[in-house]
Amino acid sequence: MNTARLSLEDLRAFSEVVLQAAGANAESAAAATKAMLHGSLLRVDSHGIRLLPHYDMVLRGGRVNCAPTLQFEQLRAGSGLLDGGHGHGALATYAAVDHACDLARAAGIGAVGVRNSSHFGPAGAYALAMAEAGLIGLVMCNSDSFVRLHDGAERFHGTNPLAMAVPTLHGDPWLFDMATSAVPYNRIQLNKSLGREMPEGTASDVAGVNTLDPHLVEMLAPVGGAFGFKGAGLAGMIEVFSALLTGMKFSAEILPMGGPDVSTHREMGAFVIGIDPDGFIGRDVLLAGMDRYLGALRGSAPREGTRVLAPGDREWAEAARRRTHGVPIDPDTAEAFARLAQAAQIANPLETQT
Repeated sequence: MNTARLSLEDLRAFSEVVLQAAGANAESAAAATKAMLHGSLLRVDSHGIRLLPHYDMVLRGGRVNCAPTLQFEQLRAGSGLLDGGHGHGALATYAAVDHACDLARAAGIGAVGVRNSSHFGPAGAYALAMAEAGLIGLVMCNSDSFVRLHDGAERFHGTNPLAMAVPTLHGDPWLFDMATSAVPYNRIQLNKSLGREMPEGTASDVAGVNTLDPHLVEMLAPVGGAFGFKGAGLAGMIEVFSALLTGMKFSAEILPMGGPDVSTHREMGAFVIGIDPDGFIGRDVLLAGMDRYLGALRGSAPREGTRVLAPGDREWAEAARRRTHGVPIDPDTAEAFARLAQAAQIANPLETQT
């Protein structure tokens, strides 16, 4: 399939103008765009620029506050709560990252619970921001119910992502980013657009029976296949951090991401943890240890015809390709770009390529 591609620069400019045309202030537009482009660059396309039409819709509908006032309250030496003012989740979470890093540099560990937030996109974007600042970052968030329990036949948990990033001595950070569902929710929409089947054992129909047809998917399976109780348990752990410790809604209480109500705030929580290695063994020792660990990991004997990779290796390789060749735009997103450009009264970047 001949897929259109756009540069990161073109996508960034288009996204920020579209979001501001929808009412978002410059800070919200920049944060949301930064998070989406993280997804698009690292081939987390389900949480990349294809989210732009959704964000445009919820900003215009009033679900997401276009110009929120963020409020941070430090409650202990290394902990606090950040109120996102019902604004875009990326704005609140990047702010929480900054506070967690500040707390960690003072106390060794900094933990910030995020309240009154919304969909924040790829969790790895925020963990990576902490690794780039020299800290170990851990980020998680619950979301509206779309994942059945192990042996369950109804939606219960959200996809409840978890991400961790660690700085390294050479090259890009070690980056682990996963949904606790077998695949992310947005993978369904992407597969519909691309005409692809769902991977085996990842999604279920209305009766909880596995299906490959993305058009029949009613719920996702927890990660783990036959051992899906592990994925369900991880999702529950994230509920504790993101909902209980922040006083926000459980997955089953959060309004569905896809509507039909796009005017009511979703009251979502998230949790950010920053760890300063100088509060433990020290940055230099950590970096040397990561170098030794990753060398051993990548040098481990692979199965025949395969290659052993560290978390993030595949994504960083794809990022290098996309910086050179551009970000692929799936057909549904390409159609949405035309509508967004018209609404914002700007040129469609897909039509102005040379």
